[in-house]
Amino acid sequence: MEPLANGPRKQDRRTIYTINVIKDSFLELIQKTQYSKITIKKICEKADISRSTFYLHFDSINDVLNAVLDDAIMVTSPHYLEINDFSVDYLKENESLIPACQRVGASAKYRKLLLDPDLTEYIVGRIMVHERNRVVPAIQKKTGLGKEDAETLFLYTLHGSFAVNRANHFRKNDKWYHDVQLLNKFTLNGYRTLK
Repeated sequence: MEPLANGPRKQDRRTIYTINVIKDSFLELIQKTQYSKITIKKICEKADISRSTFYLHFDSINDVLNAVLDDAIMVTSPHYLEINDFSVDYLKENESLIPACQRVGASAKYRKLLLDPDLTEYIVGRIMVHERNRVVPAIQKKTGLGKEDAETLFLYTLHGSFAVNRANHFRKNDKWYHDVQLLNKFTLNGYRTLK
């Protein structure tokens, strides 16, 4: 997108449609194929577009992955660290308050992507980039810790949350809600003891 004097150029409907077709084709492929085996050729065939059309919108498969992850990652609610009710019913009604990797995995559309063993570190890193500026200051406020220590807790919590969610295959069943409830109690009570 070329910047204009008054901001970025608005994308037309065809461009938005093509970008979405490419991302959707990638997500369809990831349901049956490991990320390392997906090619631009396969994406183009699935999307019914030419390679030149693909390269008009993306430079690589990694760019498609980033776009898909950016779509999937929602910003953590700034109120996450203020939760006092850890009941399963509360979590079911307030899912926007649970960590990003739990919310992203809730969608069947993204679940296989999150379960791809080749992508775990990359996805956690991408979530970290999106969530750091909101979550680290919230941890600092909750604990009174400095930025470096708050980032350490954020990294620990994110990796742990992702690992537990992977173990549950990102499926929201009774076991998953139990584990989320346990993690939230452990994490938030730990923050309180540090204050």
